[in-house]
Amino acid sequence: MQVRNINEINISEKRVLIRCDLNVPIKNGVIQSDARILASLPTIELALQKKAKVIVMSHLGRPKNESYEKQYSLFPIFEYLKKKINYTKVYFASDYSKVIPINSGELLILENVRFNPGELKNDNILSKRYSTLCDIFVMDAFGTAHRKQASTYGIGKFVKIACAGPLLISEITMLKKALKNPKRPMVSIIGGSKVSTKFNVLNNLANISDIVIVGGGIANTFLAIDYDVGKSLHEPQFISKAKKLRDNYNNIIVPIDSRVGKNFSESEKSIIKLPSNIKKNEEIMDFGDNTITKVVKIIEKAKTILWNGPVGVFEFPNFRKGTEKIAQAIANNSNFSVAGGGDTLSVIDMFRIKNEISYISTGGGAFLEFIEGKKLPAIDMLEKNFFNNN
Repeated sequence: MQVRNINEINISEKRVLIRCDLNVPIKNGVIQSDARILASLPTIELALQKKAKVIVMSHLGRPKNESYEKQYSLFPIFEYLKKKINYTKVYFASDYSKVIPINSGELLILENVRFNPGELKNDNILSKRYSTLCDIFVMDAFGTAHRKQASTYGIGKFVKIACAGPLLISEITMLKKALKNPKRPMVSIIGGSKVSTKFNVLNNLANISDIVIVGGGIANTFLAIDYDVGKSLHEPQFISKAKKLRDNYNNIIVPIDSRVGKNFSESEKSIIKLPSNIKKNEEIMDFGDNTITKVVKIIEKAKTILWNGPVGVFEFPNFRKGTEKIAQAIANNSNFSVAGGGDTLSVIDMFRIKNEISYISTGGGAFLEFIEGKKLPAIDMLEKNFFNNN
């Protein structure tokens, strides 16, 4: 990966536009998790300390029709950053065409890029307009590095200098550490609802991991190869593909027992059952105790751990145990661990194990595509900009 690094460039007095990933959950104007903001903060502060004129852009949620919706405004994030960065002036711009000039060492937060027509389609006119805001563009949003959009990719065609920020470089470095020549045994834990979106990930991980543990709806589709899984979340149309994957590798671990219920409800009581005993009106919502014991023993021996996704409906107390015990086992393992994905971040927050994970990725889709072995569009853009303007 041959790209410019912000640390190698003189940014003093320059207009520096940083594409961050500030896509955080906000409820009634209140930020529910500030993990991604905190991950972006060092890059913003680095640029401020170097006396750059710092402008920050990000997306938030999925507004319809590329137009303003209050629930997706970055204004609450601006207010949060104004309190965090209280040693300089922090401004907010709701209109990209009326961006106020700022002084060196000051910060300007731009409104949600997804309110701008053309953002999602990587529109050239919008990309060029973004480029006029800055002297230097910094791509630091690993969470959107897999998106070919105007603020993550298109802008790179029009700015003279595009470089990678510390967070993006750190993400790539840590994921490579987990995937290239990992210390063994390497254990991968992949949860989530859909196996259809993760076949390439599973195939790649089964190839490089010593053991792959599957949970959630993904595990249910594997169980459906041999058993009737009742009304459990699974994808019947992908059972044969799951069977091929399982038959190709002997290191994919599926649950040997499960916690089941009759209703998808927070108050539903859990019953532990073998997969062969699940009834038509029951659904699997978590690992059973024997599966938990087996999986925890595997994690305890791991030298490299890659974790993406909960293994059950962790939001419901009666179906939380599998995810909780796995999270604790990963936290208790002092070897190298990498965790990523939106729900994974929620689990880490819930069980307060943030400081026990070696590296927490801010990426969801980008995290998975990197694991698949795909080249991320943002990295491609940075490489092209390096070669074209060097």
